Amino acid sequence: MKTTAKHIISRRMMLIGLSLIICHLLFSPVRAQVGTWKAYMSYYEPQQIVRVGYDLFVRASNNLYQYNLTDQSITTYDNVTALSDTYITKIAWNVNAQRLVIVYQNSNIDLLSMSGNVTNVSAIYSKSMTEDKTINSIYIYDNFAYLATGFGIVKLNVTKAEITESYMLSENIMSVAIADGRIYALKSDKKVLSAPISVNLIDINNWSLDIAPDGIFDEDKTDWNNYIETVKTLLPGGPKYNHFYESKFANGKLYTTGGYFLSGFPDPVYPGTIQILENNEWTIYQDGLQSITGYAYVDINCIDFDPTDNNHVFAGGRCGLYEFQDGQLVKSYNQQNSPLGGAIDRNNELGNSYTLVHGIKFDSSGNLWVLNSQARGKSLFMLSKSGEWTSLHNAQLEDEDAIGLRGLRSPFIDSRGLLWFVNSEWRDPAVICYDINHNILHKYNDIVNQDGTRYEITSVNCVCEDREKNIWIGTNQGPFMIQASDIVNNNIVFQQIKVPRNDGTSYADYLLSGVSISSIAVDGANRKWFCSNGAGAFLISDDNMIQLEYFTNGNSKLLADNILSVSVNNKSGEIFFLTEKGLCSYMGDATEPVENMVKDMVYAYPNPVTRDYSGLITVTGLSFNSNVMILSTSGKLIAQGKSNGGSFTWDGRDKNGHRVASGIYMVAVSTEDGRKGTVCKIAFVN
Repeated sequence: MKTTAKHIISRRMMLIGLSLIICHLLFSPVRAQVGTWKAYMSYYEPQQIVRVGYDLFVRASNNLYQYNLTDQSITTYDNVTALSDTYITKIAWNVNAQRLVIVYQNSNIDLLSMSGNVTNVSAIYSKSMTEDKTINSIYIYDNFAYLATGFGIVKLNVTKAEITESYMLSENIMSVAIADGRIYALKSDKKVLSAPISVNLIDINNWSLDIAPDGIFDEDKTDWNNYIETVKTLLPGGPKYNHFYESKFANGKLYTTGGYFLSGFPDPVYPGTIQILENNEWTIYQDGLQSITGYAYVDINCIDFDPTDNNHVFAGGRCGLYEFQDGQLVKSYNQQNSPLGGAIDRNNELGNSYTLVHGIKFDSSGNLWVLNSQARGKSLFMLSKSGEWTSLHNAQLEDEDAIGLRGLRSPFIDSRGLLWFVNSEWRDPAVICYDINHNILHKYNDIVNQDGTRYEITSVNCVCEDREKNIWIGTNQGPFMIQASDIVNNNIVFQQIKVPRNDGTSYADYLLSGVSISSIAVDGANRKWFCSNGAGAFLISDDNMIQLEYFTNGNSKLLADNILSVSVNNKSGEIFFLTEKGLCSYMGDATEPVENMVKDMVYAYPNPVTRDYSGLITVTGLSFNSNVMILSTSGKLIAQGKSNGGSFTWDGRDKNGHRVASGIYMVAVSTEDGRKGTVCKIAFVN
């Protein structure tokens, strides 16, 4: 076939046109790819420094970063980008193997090379054994790392990335050292075992009590002493603390607290922590407030922002209520300067260190609703915008001794203006609905489903509303739903969604029955994110019938299976998981739908799509359940579907599963009823 001048000109014109369109599309907003994970780890507190050439490896806040002394660059490492696990307890450099040995709290091990390659050695972590597997220290010798553990010593060949031998000494070994042809093991009782390095060390009979040379177990602090002042000046980014408790996403910000009260037994005590994430930058609210308030500032568990000024923030926790403006304390509220009551235990008031405020919520007028737990004759307050307190205590919110319920938390105001909250404490677990306008309170502590099954609930953890105005309750026995038509009835029915087995029978199973639900969030497509105490995160479809995703620490980059709180950025689709091991997020495929689609607000990303990209292309700015068609420039239908809330995703392939050719593709969208369409373009460059 001959190539004519006309054909050459046409091709040139097409390429010029494609280039102009691509240049225009390069200015489209850039967002993270759907399906990607991100970890928001803290690197704030230096714990260990290891110098390797011109680099410093710094273990900080039980995470890891690398600092280059020459170009001052910082590389952070986390479970999403490189590492195999979280919570690092020890690091050591093996010069022969040219690898950094990284030990985790759970005895998992990573080996990190200077090129950034990570090799996981999970033999100790995955070994089923009754002995204590905790790795107490690392001793480097030749190509090996000798690991002092709760049961003995493990010899790791760092070059080959394999366990060579294990010495089962039935002792908690704290440190290992080798000198003058002998290996020494320091026990937790300060006594020392030793053996000639040349004998069979697996045979416990070859080990005996000994006296180690002076200083043999001393930790080498050279790198720490030489570089700690330099490290103190570094800013690797991330939050100040890895511990989180509650989150809310609004105004383009993730508001978080870092308490742990009521979360387990025994409860740790965390310093008062408020951390706000906005545009990948963290704002740490003023802390260490005990010197100002005169009592402990710990376990901040709830947070909310003033709708008239989102930098005006209140937070509550174990020691009362705190008011902030632009991250600085304005005022603290306790039983001495406000109507709040101190916690009562065995008829004794515990004082300002136990003025329990586990739940707060602003209404649209700027009034703050405050839940005060375990106080005599006090439970629910309104703090008006003008600063006036009103007690709305109700006898249903106290026990038989007239002491307020112990775990009042998780308040929100629904689309009808009703205030909902829960009592999570096991003595009287309940979901509560308060009619603000009529001062009527409904307490539901008898959970009976639509089949008449009565449940022995020991914990009601959270409550929220979906986009169909149904109310969802998370309990230790799974999720329950109050239908919109049933709300505020005295004898409501707690619906358990029945999911057909689709196995040829008529049987069905209750949705997530028996899963302890810790937090619930509804995304832009009315899908529910159910997060759990120990079982990971579930994404359930709009109609509640299909499990779309199930994330655990084992099958995804979720940091931990115990999730304390979940929040959704419905503008971007990012889902934030506050886990017991820190904060991470997943870029979901649903966003907030718009009321009216506008041409300039409907766009696709990434755009252009280059040859090395194989992920999903997302079209955003759509109305709820809008119709989407992907068309070639000649009008051929390539793909079609419905939006998830305000977003639609496409894999870049045609109906036959083939990647589309280079060129411009039209995205034609219309409302659910087929009207008010608009168009955007996607460029492919293969």
